[in-house]
Amino acid sequence: MNKVAQVTLSFWIIKICATTLGETAGDLLSMTMNVGYGLSSVILIGLFLVSVVAQLMTSSFHPVLYWTVILTTSTAGTTMSDYMDRTLGLGYAKGSLILVTCLAIVLAVWRFSEKSLSVSNIQTTKAELFYWVAILFSNTLGTALGDFLADDSGLGFLGGAALIGGIIAVIALAYYVTRLNRVMLFWLAFVLTRPFGATFGDLLTKPLAKGGLGFGTIGSSAILAILLVAFVTYSTIAGQRTSKATIA
Repeated sequence: MNKVAQVTLSFWIIKICATTLGETAGDLLSMTMNVGYGLSSVILIGLFLVSVVAQLMTSSFHPVLYWTVILTTSTAGTTMSDYMDRTLGLGYAKGSLILVTCLAIVLAVWRFSEKSLSVSNIQTTKAELFYWVAILFSNTLGTALGDFLADDSGLGFLGGAALIGGIIAVIALAYYVTRLNRVMLFWLAFVLTRPFGATFGDLLTKPLAKGGLGFGTIGSSAILAILLVAFVTYSTIAGQRTSKATIA
């Protein structure tokens, strides 16, 4: 039985909410609570491992558990990226290059091992492991790209979000009007929704004087958590109704 969410419009809405919450929650732990990037990474990677093991042990798709894993990859990715780029001093550009390489290697090994990179029909444990490792690296990469656009590119939070949003729109258009490989388009969109969430998260949390909306990490995380729960609940109920209608 397939164990991952189907890629629909609601998938991308929930994914953006989850990755934006991952940005604000990761910053809440590492910066607002002064836990630090290193210790925060250990804590959040631990949460990711717990959630992904629970996901791997299930035999069917559970929306709440699935999106919990997505959220923990996002929070862990935020602190991992910050640790690489800031604590280790690699910088956003070099950190992004390393993460792009890691993601490419994971996808290449996945393709060689499973003869497929399908993201809509995950049924074996091996394929699911590749799927979650690729998602962890893509969310970490997205954080580094988002920080680069917001801090180093000169575009600012709003400009960075607008640029990434425009590229995502082009990818969506390509999905509907071209025959480009659907798996390639998926991973491009998946990676780019992370920097979109990162820059949007910075827009929510940063003070007005720095170009943000001034909600802070606590207020922004609370707002995003409410939105995430609402969208997951709606998507789950809608999916159950569709399944019952199909059976009937």
